[in-house]
This record gives sequence, C-alpha cells and structure tokens, in this order.
Amino acid sequence: MTVNVDAVALAIPLEPLPADQVVAGAPSTGFVELTDTIGVWEHTPGTSTDVEADEVFVVLSGSATLSFADPAREPVELRAGSIVQLTEGMHTVWTVHETLRKVYVAG
Repeated sequence: MTVNVDAVALAIPLEPLPADQVVAGAPSTGFVELTDTIGVWEHTPGTSTDVEADEVFVVLSGSATLSFADPAREPVELRAGSIVQLTEGMHTVWTVHETLRKVYVAG
C-alpha cells in the first residue's frame, strides 16, 4: 500500500474535547487515519489531558508544550520538525499555543 497525501493541506474534521479532558480553553481535536497505523492529528489552542498509545510523531505545524504526569520526564517544546516517541499508558498534558498538526505512526 502506498500513502501519498499532502498532510499539511488535508482537511481534518474537528470536535470539541470532552469536558473531563479540558484543563484550559476550549480546544478541539480531530484526526484522519491514512492506514491502520498512520494518521494526521490536529489540536487547536488550549490545554488538555490524554493517555497515550505507542506512537512516534512528527510535528508539521503549530507549537505546544507536552508535559508528563511522571515528574522524572521533562516537558517537551513542540514545533514544526519535532519528532517525539510516546509509550502506551503515558499520562500527558498538551498545552497548545498555536494549532498543532502532527503525523503519527502508532504501534
């Protein structure tokens, strides 16, 4: 299978996050699955919590601070070009300053 898509221009339907995940603001998120393991995800400005799956992602646009519930892990400043690996079960806080778009590979 070949994936050939303009991930920057891809239309992503966004929905408000559930209230129990919102820490600040009124962020919306959405994603488009390109295959079983590859997708494009977007998060508008605001702060939200999440529990992660195994994935590697590359930030295409925007900026955010990714913090972790584990105090041993330092926050990560995200911007276009950032590459991050997350492991299943990590508890994270996404503070999005400018709408963040990433391509992820899960699993």
